[in-house]
Amino acid sequence: MLRVVAGAVAALLLVSGATAQEGIKRTPLQKVDFPDGYTTVTGLAEIQPGVSAGRHTHPGIETGYVLEGETVMSIDGQPDQTMKAGDSYTIPAGVPHDAKAVGERPVKVIAVYVVERGKPLATPAP
Repeated sequence: MLRVVAGAVAALLLVSGATAQEGIKRTPLQKVDFPDGYTTVTGLAEIQPGVSAGRHTHPGIETGYVLEGETVMSIDGQPDQTMKAGDSYTIPAGVPHDAKAVGERPVKVIAVYVVERGKPLATPAP
């Protein structure tokens, strides 16, 4: 498994009540209050070529798998990393990151977030 500390599929999945972002389709798949004190959210994100998710953080770990396409993931102070179909990643809690779909096809990613219960899934980062 490829461990990415260079970035993440930024705010690609937001739970209900989130605002839509042009060029990104988010499909919540599952939300479970587990483990104790945390909520685990699984979802599918589809990002159109050239679209960026925007810098943000999560109050817990994010892991994911690139199903289709290609994305460039970024984090402050680290080199950008290009991820393609078949690559997986892990992002530590609280680390600012962003992702941009590159190439001619949309990128599809399945992501799992294990976040502190009661906190927002994602928070914008400067």
